[in-house]
This record gives sequence, structure tokens and C-alpha cells, in this order.
Amino acid sequence: MIELSDGGCYLVNGTDVIPDSAESAAAVKAASGSDVTKEEARKGTIAYSILKAHNTSDNLDKLKIRFDKLTSHDITYVGIIQTARASGLEKFPMPYVLTNCHNSLCAVGGTINEDDHMFGLTCAKKYGGIYVPPHQAVIHQYAREMLSSGGGMILGSDSHTRYGALGTMAMGEGGPELVKQLLGQTYDINMPDVIAVYMTGKPVRGVGPQDVALAIIGAVFKKGYVKNKVMEFVGPGVSSLSADFRIGVDVMTTETTCLSSIWKTDERIKEYYDIHGRSGDYKELNPADVVYYDGMISIDLGTIKPMIAMPFHPSNAYTIEDVQNNLKDILHETEERARVSLGTEVPYSLESKIKDGKLLVDQGIIAGCAGGGFENICAAADILKGKYIGSDGFTLDVYPASMPIYMELVRNGCAAEIMETGAIMKTAFCGPCFGAGDTPANNAFSIRHSTRNFPNREGSKLQKGQIASVALMDARSIAATAANKGILTAADTWDGDYTVYQYHFDENIYANRVFDSHGKADPSVEIQLGPNIKDWPAMTSLPENLLLKVVTEIHDPVTTTDELIPSGETSSFRSNPLGLAEFTLSRKDPKYVGLAKEAQKAEKAREAGEDPTTALPELKEVLALIGDSFGKLTNENTGYGSTIFAIKPGDGSAREQAASCQKVLGGWANVANEYATKRYRSNLINWGMLPFVIAPGDLPFKKLDYLFFPEIRKAVEDKTEKITGYAVSDNGIKEFKVTLGELTDEEREIILKGCLINYNRSR
Repeated sequence: MIELSDGGCYLVNGTDVIPDSAESAAAVKAASGSDVTKEEARKGTIAYSILKAHNTSDNLDKLKIRFDKLTSHDITYVGIIQTARASGLEKFPMPYVLTNCHNSLCAVGGTINEDDHMFGLTCAKKYGGIYVPPHQAVIHQYAREMLSSGGGMILGSDSHTRYGALGTMAMGEGGPELVKQLLGQTYDINMPDVIAVYMTGKPVRGVGPQDVALAIIGAVFKKGYVKNKVMEFVGPGVSSLSADFRIGVDVMTTETTCLSSIWKTDERIKEYYDIHGRSGDYKELNPADVVYYDGMISIDLGTIKPMIAMPFHPSNAYTIEDVQNNLKDILHETEERARVSLGTEVPYSLESKIKDGKLLVDQGIIAGCAGGGFENICAAADILKGKYIGSDGFTLDVYPASMPIYMELVRNGCAAEIMETGAIMKTAFCGPCFGAGDTPANNAFSIRHSTRNFPNREGSKLQKGQIASVALMDARSIAATAANKGILTAADTWDGDYTVYQYHFDENIYANRVFDSHGKADPSVEIQLGPNIKDWPAMTSLPENLLLKVVTEIHDPVTTTDELIPSGETSSFRSNPLGLAEFTLSRKDPKYVGLAKEAQKAEKAREAGEDPTTALPELKEVLALIGDSFGKLTNENTGYGSTIFAIKPGDGSAREQAASCQKVLGGWANVANEYATKRYRSNLINWGMLPFVIAPGDLPFKKLDYLFFPEIRKAVEDKTEKITGYAVSDNGIKEFKVTLGELTDEEREIILKGCLINYNRSR
């Protein structure tokens, strides 16, 4: 079905694959008729040409990227603009789109949604941006319809910023990286490896884009095959896929932990731009006649079957057929895997969902940037036509990704077909994807064509004894399941006919409602600030020495950003840094906030010129153990705070709050065996936190121990490779080593200054 190459390979004329070997040069010459070195062939990727065109440095190994456009949604844009304003923002230097698809429940006590929206609208007017009102479009669909361009680059503050199928290299990063772009700075990375996704054949009937995506994720995620690399989709199989199909696969590449994605383009993509009235933004993209890739994922599309990603990660991928044939075993396996993250205190059962030997599902969702596309919903309507979902517990909700899509579904009758079944059509909203909409009942099993199925991602609250499960599936199989009244069913068993619907884009929907400054700023506009929209608290520079309390210790194989800071209704505090911080790690370690605040008392006392040991008496014993071996520790040279340990933190969302919430609670560092994504590590750095890496194995410390890093500031300044730390516990002092990994000079300076805001204020 899917094969991964052991090493690099050449692609000649777009079709001939030649593995890298001692004989490959001769084989390449025979196939192409020319001598091409490996280094020359590396420059033949589509990714290389785009990155080169956007690089501002004179070193193509050390890229400094300026993007063409920026985009953010309402979970992130308030914090981004507040950071940029505090750093001296005067005008958006490039098109910046503020969308509002992550509206959270105001009832939990945070910011009223409309206060954030009015903040966004007035900022778009003041600084020269674009404002997309709530329910008009989810962030990525608007970007596809209105922002994408062949050969362009877009940076978004959402991890699923992926428009490669349309020829746009897009990246999802934390808010501070957008702040840098707004302030004329650059996105700094090493030239990434490029992995070919070589497609042949065409999908069989009933297989949709989510099926292909889940098969890829299942094959590569655990191996780290594409981590921080670019996925480049090539091969004859690409031409068999519609634009919508490619988009549906592309958006899910985020779940592989790749850096970005790009696809070859053709007449089908040109047609997409034509339909949206933007023919001039199309560009044909192809790899060179001879191109070298650092690895290859080979996919025969005809072998892909309807898939399901079992809870609680998209990489837990199986064919639906396998689940049906091995139902009890796979459900038990999933239960056991879940207990690693969930523990045993909360009752959790999947085997209880077996009814008469079949899996009975409680809820179906087709939504957002992955599932809410036109073709997905039309296919679901075809399968559901003349059926009904039943009057029992099973529900089906469908969220078109934009109002233009919704309008076309109304005009072609698909919306009516879906609603007649008992399903509900809703507006463009990311709620089911981030835990603020359609939260299932306790122990319910939900199948969704959305992007993620992490623990609590659907809105359940483990700390309150409530947990539900989400499995990812394609819209077609969700519809087949709904037509079967909740019994898990693969779409390839449906024997009806799919209708070919022509899509018509109604540009008036946006023209009549979206605010577009056309790049013209109006400094006279006053920003509308609701009472819960707060500035960032002051942050100090990195002291000479650090004494940090370990307040959380996480040994899950991977820790998601949703576990570090929950999404969902807690995001109503998104515009109040201290308010949101109260929820940090609340669904993973409810004691974290209290312990972090307790440790922070010492730092607050230090900054006030008071005795830290009076504020935090336990420090007296810790400092006594350290003694004067490292010189006298004073308020001037020693800072205090907290840190956490996790094996592999940072998978998932680009939301910077996963790092900033730790920082405002006194966090100075993370200690990890590795970081799941570049974007989480970048968020730590931009908030002035040290991204320590410690070798796997037995830890030299445990929760509630203290870690002492003498001369840590000097270590950062001097680019010390191996940094010595000391674990201080009841058993005395134990020396250990950590590293910081590769840091640019600018990143080191940000850490030394204490955060990006301080760095920019000092320039």
C-alpha cells in the first residue's frame, strides 16, 4: 500500500525512480541523457525553488524567509497583535488576514467573543489588514479561496496552514513567528530535507482524501520519517486527483510532523483558480527533469482502503475492514494504549460499544478545513440520499468550510438531502476540531472528518471524570455509517452512484461582508479593547544563574500542545495571558498551576528586591545544599522559577499559549528527550524559555526536585554545547548534562533578553 525508501532517490522525468546507490549516477544518465550531480539534482525540487525565491540571506543552507502573506484565527490573533504592538508595530507590512472560526463559549468566564472580534476588526483598519467575520469561513478555506498563489509562501498561526496542493508552500507556526514577519524580521531555518510523495494509480470507489492521508500518517509518524522536512507530492497519480481531493490530503500532512508541503500543479489546479476568479495566481509547478529527494513515500492510490484512525492520535490508523474483522482485539489494544495517557482513575471502555458483533458509533462529524470541502459533503449527500439517521442516540453534524461552499450546497440541493436525513447543517466553525462544539457524551465514540483526535480534543474533561473518544474517518465512510444508523460502515460497501457536481464560487459573499483595507492603514482608528483583553505581563532577562523547581514530570511517548494548554472553552481566556494560564496542564496535571505559582513566589520576591527564601521558605534548605561552591548567589545574579519534563512535548497545535502560559507562571525552561515539532520549540524560544534536551534514560531528577544551572547566561552567550546542571533533592546534589540544540544568534539573543517582546524593544 505504502512503501518508504531506506535512503534518498532520484526522480527522472517525473516518472522514473532510481534509488541512491553507487550505480545511480550511471542509471540517471541512461534515463535522462545528461550528467547531473546529486547536489545539482537537490536544487531541482519544487520546494527548493520556492524557498530560494523567498530567502533573504546570502546562504541557502541558512535560510531567512520573508513570507508573502500571513493568516491567523481568533484564538491567536489577539496575542499576536498585542505582542507586535508592544514591540513597536505601526503597519502590517504584508497582507494579514484575521479570521474568526474558533469562537469559544463566553459562558465560562473569559472574553466575550465579539470583544475579540471588534479588536480584530479595528486592528485590521488601523494597521491595514483583512478581517473575515465569524461563520464566513474557517481560516484555511478562506486562505485557499482568496490567498493562495502558485510559488507563494504563507505563514499562519495555526498548525494546519497547508496550501501545497494549490502550489503555495505554507507553514503553521506559533504567534511570535508572525510577529517577526510583522516587524520586518525573518523566519530562520536550515534548508530542509525534501521527501517525495510519489503517487501512482487512482483511488478506488468509496475512498476519499482522509483515507489516503491517514494511511500516510500511519506509515510515517512513529518513524519520524518526515519530521521537520518538506513533503513534495509528485508522480503520475497526482493527476488522477481533483483539487478538493488533493487539498484534503494536504491539510493532514501536519499530522506527520513535516515542516511544510508542496505539490506539482496542473490543469485541475488551474481550474480551481479560474473558478475562484484568480486565474493570474495559478502557476504550473513541476520538479526538474532530474531531481534528488532525501527520501520517498511511494503510494499506489488504488491499494488504499477506507481508513479509521482510532483514539487518540491520527497515526493509530487501521483499515475499517481490519477493525471490523478484529473488532474486540483492536478496541482492547486502543484501551490499553489510552491508559498510558489517561491513567486508570477514569473509567474508559471501547469494548462496550460492540453491539451484536459490530461497532456502534454515537456521533458523526464532517467539519472544518479537512472535512468541510465541497466534494466531501456532496459525496456524503449522495450516500445519505433517501436514508435517515434514526431517532436514537446517533447524531450527524455537517459544517461546510466556508459560506460560499454552503451556498453552493444549498443551490445544488445537497444541503437539503443531508438535512432531510435528520442531520444538521451548521456554519463554518472549527468547534468540533478544537473542543468547543459538539462535545460527545461521557464514554461516547465519535467519528469525524476533522484533523485531530487527541485526548480531550473533542471537549471532554478528564479531570472531572468525563472522557470521550474520537476516531478520524473520511466523510464518505461517516455518511455510510450514518446511513446505517451508527453501525461502523466503510464507504466502499455502498453501491450507489456518485453525482459529479460542478462548483460555482460566489465572490459576492465575501465582497459584501469581509473588510479588506487593501493594504491601507488608518492610524486614526482606535483599537477596541474589551475589559478582558489584557497586555502581556513584564518579563525579565535571563539571569546569570537559574534555580528551577520541577513541577511536572510527563512520561507519555508524546505530549500534545492540547495537554500543555487545553483548547476548547478554556480558549475564551485567549486574550488574557494570566487568565488563560490558569488552565495550563489542567487536563494532564491539575496540580501544575498551583506548584508553578508557588515556585514563582521566589522570583517575584527577587524582582521586588525582597528575600526569596522568605517568600518560599523551602529554598533555604536547597540553597544550603548548593552552598558557595558556585559563588555567592544573590538577587542580582540568580533567578527562580519552574520547569517541566516531558519525553517528547509539542505535537499538535501551533498555539503559542502552550509555551507562553508556562512563562507567565514563572517557567524558564522545558527539559525533554526531544521536541515533537519545530513550532513548539520555537514558541519556547520566543517566550524566553530554554529548550533543554536530555539524553533518554533514567532521569537524574524527579518531580519537586530543584535543578540548578550555574552560569546559564554565559553558557547561552558562549554557545556552550554541553551544559552542566545539578539536581538538588533530599539525597543531595547530582550532576547531569543537557544541550540546547542549534540556535541562531537571534534566538540566543531572544532567550537572553527574556522574550521576543524584550528583544524588539531593545533594538
